[in-house]
Amino acid sequence: MPQITVDYSADLADAFDRPGFARALHEATVEIAAARPPACKTRFRRTEDIVVGPEAGGHAHVHIHIALLAGRTEETKARLTEAALEALRTHLKQPGGLALHASAEVRDLDPSYAKYES
Repeated sequence: MPQITVDYSADLADAFDRPGFARALHEATVEIAAARPPACKTRFRRTEDIVVGPEAGGHAHVHIHIALLAGRTEETKARLTEAALEALRTHLKQPGGLALHASAEVRDLDPSYAKYES
């Protein structure tokens, strides 16, 4: 915990400092949501195709999923969401010629969540 997944358009690959973004988001998660630094994990999933509205093309997206153990307040989740979007603004160059759709969400992990470390 936390489990962070970032979906991003393939068109953004060269403009997105993913390691820098992950470090910044991990720091924010520790500060805002009291996560332990070694527990922060982020994976990135490149999205090859995106359609926004009635047309394909001309758009790029980033969606940040943050899953935490239950117990954080709605205010904490909102602060973390804003911090995630701010980190994105810092670590993603505005894509030329593309409309950027960026979003983030923080949710509770399901009570069935378990992990294995070795």
